[in-house]
Amino acid sequence: MIKVHTEKAPAAVGPYSQAIISGGMVYTSGQIAINPSTNKIESDTIEGQTEQVMQNLKNVLETAGSSFEKAVKTTCFLADMNDFAAFNEIYGKYFTSLPARSCVAVKTLPKNALVEVEVIAETVL
Repeated sequence: MIKVHTEKAPAAVGPYSQAIISGGMVYTSGQIAINPSTNKIESDTIEGQTEQVMQNLKNVLETAGSSFEKAVKTTCFLADMNDFAAFNEIYGKYFTSLPARSCVAVKTLPKNALVEVEVIAETVL
């Protein structure tokens, strides 16, 4: 196993890695909308938070030798399922390869985020 870490995504909020590479696959931890430059969630909209989550995931995937195009499965968590359409619009711009996906509403997310996404993808590392 290889632990993945990049300064271009928020540091882990607990005892876990940003991602792990194992068996030709990268498994990202869930990313919320923390801006790694400020260590804060800077948007209170689902659109702004989803864009930040995608940037965080992009940076973690690239560090792991992967990309959105190599994603095979995502798991998405929304604090409010009423945000699904707005979330889905932005998600679709990034995951154009149409990986398998689960999307669920949860009671609360860390730091009261509106969205969290984790990815499993192929990697060359």
